[in-house]
Amino acid sequence: MSSETEIRPFRVDVPEEEVAELRRRIAATRWPEQETVTDDSQGVRLAMMQELARYWGTGYDWRKCEARLNDLPQFMTEIDGLGIHFIHVRSRHGDALPLIVTHGWPGSIIEQLKIIEPLTNPTAHGASAADAFHLVIPSLPGHGFSAKPTTTGWDPVRIARAWVVLMKRLGYNRFVAQGGDWGAAVTQQMGIQAAPELLGIHSNMPGTAPADITKGFERGDPPPPGLSAEELRAYEQLSSFYAKHVAYALIMATRPQTLYGLADSPADLAAFMLDHGDGTGQPGLVEKALEGTLQSALTRDDLLDNITMYWLTNTGVSAARLYWENKADFFDAKPITIPFAISVFPDELYQAPRSWAERAYPNNLLYYNRLDRGGHFAAWEQPDLFSSEMRAAFRSLR
Repeated sequence: MSSETEIRPFRVDVPEEEVAELRRRIAATRWPEQETVTDDSQGVRLAMMQELARYWGTGYDWRKCEARLNDLPQFMTEIDGLGIHFIHVRSRHGDALPLIVTHGWPGSIIEQLKIIEPLTNPTAHGASAADAFHLVIPSLPGHGFSAKPTTTGWDPVRIARAWVVLMKRLGYNRFVAQGGDWGAAVTQQMGIQAAPELLGIHSNMPGTAPADITKGFERGDPPPPGLSAEELRAYEQLSSFYAKHVAYALIMATRPQTLYGLADSPADLAAFMLDHGDGTGQPGLVEKALEGTLQSALTRDDLLDNITMYWLTNTGVSAARLYWENKADFFDAKPITIPFAISVFPDELYQAPRSWAERAYPNNLLYYNRLDRGGHFAAWEQPDLFSSEMRAAFRSLR
């Protein structure tokens, strides 16, 4: 390969002085006064943040996460002038289906670590060898260990093109793609672009809303007449999201460079990420994870692995710029004509109604299923359920 297309092995090796500096900054946090309410309506509560900081600064061990990452095959390659980091785990089953999975914000490749073994080695997890995947998990530009764009233009459309280049560079001439959050935006752009090598896509945060009602829930208009009970619930969920939970996205979409605290203060970075307004009512979900009472696989160390990666790579601001770059809506139906599979988790931002999905993709809705648990970070929270969904969703495309 030329130097521009070379695929190089990658290892995480954070100098100890950077880990020590993180602990020093955590200990030196200047805290505000306690909130004036007894719930989280003003944001992440002081007591929760102080308890998290205490553990982060004295008990948490980044080296465990680093070792876990370095146990996996990691690589760097240059695409369109930018260094792209990715995990690439090939199944021992030679006829496995190649799958590229894209994370979101405030997530990272940490989101997908728990699904690697079930998807690449299905026979060890109660599934068939015929359900095996070769798995590619890239870090979005400006996130994690991928390079930070120094010019404008790295939006989901461009990233989608880059992911096709990546898969073809790895030797895959037929593959499928999956994503939630920003991963959904990128994966659905891949579906719109419909590269001949792309057999189909899956999303756990799909765009299904009819064009004639999308602006209504974005503005907070009353629901239009004629909606079914399921559609009305989805409309109200999306209206609530835009009315109460989207402020974090608006500041990143309009003024990402102003967020200097994400680079200067670990506590600010953590609070901003933990207050991400997903459908489960963060920071309530986070508080349950910290208490160990959340009915999922998400743990306190999972959360801190992800936040610490953002801190050590100083990608709080560079990741925020993706919101500034993006010009598309998230939840409206997209002009996708290739096979499209959808999984609906009960604690997602909204539960995409089957009727909307069938109306949006009448000839190419490959799969639709509603789950009984799981939320916005489905692969992270419910890795076994998520892995089962991948097997079922793409089975007919093998």
